[in-house]
Amino acid sequence: MLDKVDRAILKILEKDSKTVAKAIAEQLNLTKTPVYERIKRLENEGYIKKYTAIISKEKIEQSITVFSFVSLEAQKGSLMDDFLQKVYEFSEVTECFVVGGEFDFLLKVVVKDLDAYYDFAKTKIASLENIGAVKSAFVLNEVKNTNSFPLL
Repeated sequence: MLDKVDRAILKILEKDSKTVAKAIAEQLNLTKTPVYERIKRLENEGYIKKYTAIISKEKIEQSITVFSFVSLEAQKGSLMDDFLQKVYEFSEVTECFVVGGEFDFLLKVVVKDLDAYYDFAKTKIASLENIGAVKSAFVLNEVKNTNSFPLL
């Protein structure tokens, strides 16, 4: 169970994962050793999955983000598992969600341009067994993109 101090540590690390235990301790008016021990515990217990860098896509290469809503013809467990395994292997898919409602899955796809998305949709998604429908929404402007967990 997380207490107030654990949550405060997580919030600080979420904003900047390179913040060292000494700096966190100073912000929380604690000493370094207990903060370091708490961070290690949070890592060991799986509250902190990994540390990562957020890359500026604009600096590297022009790209577009597409949200693809996918429905399957049949929602049998093994067919859904097969779909998920294939999607997991597609490097263009950066996020995948199982959703309720009209569609079964929501994919976040990042590709170089519209031609690359067409190729992805045609050769990868549409070629999978059991695909019922795919609808796409193209991101025109990214207004907010955060990895923060608002319940901290």
